[in-house]
Amino acid sequence: MRIFLDANILFSASIDGSATRLLLDAALRYADECITSPHAYEEARRNIEAKRPGQSAGFKEISKNIVFCNAFYTDLSIDLPQQDIPVLAGAIGAQCTHLWTGDKEHFGPLYGKTIQGVQVVSGIMLADILMDLGWRPIP
Repeated sequence: MRIFLDANILFSASIDGSATRLLLDAALRYADECITSPHAYEEARRNIEAKRPGQSAGFKEISKNIVFCNAFYTDLSIDLPQQDIPVLAGAIGAQCTHLWTGDKEHFGPLYGKTIQGVQVVSGIMLADILMDLGWRPIP
């Protein structure tokens, strides 16, 4: 399993002890790789700098375990806002099996669907997948 991390996941996972951070830690243990693109990483970095500068240490910490990939699928014909196309195109280009995003507004209609081999998942959906692999969240 190769999981592509959207910028909003990187942003939320930078908060130590957050549910997203706990799920990312599980994904790092159970997936083959957690991947992001320089585009998504830079968006998350800018948002942390602007909205939560105190979380920059957590952001740097999670970045150590994430693979960066510049691959980009260019033949994508799907109804997404322009700013979200690089996310899905990056996940496809990196040959990920899953795109983990919290963007319900734009990606919500795609949750559970597979596009060019990439299943778009929410955090809850990813938790279910990881639990099927043996992960048990700490109560």
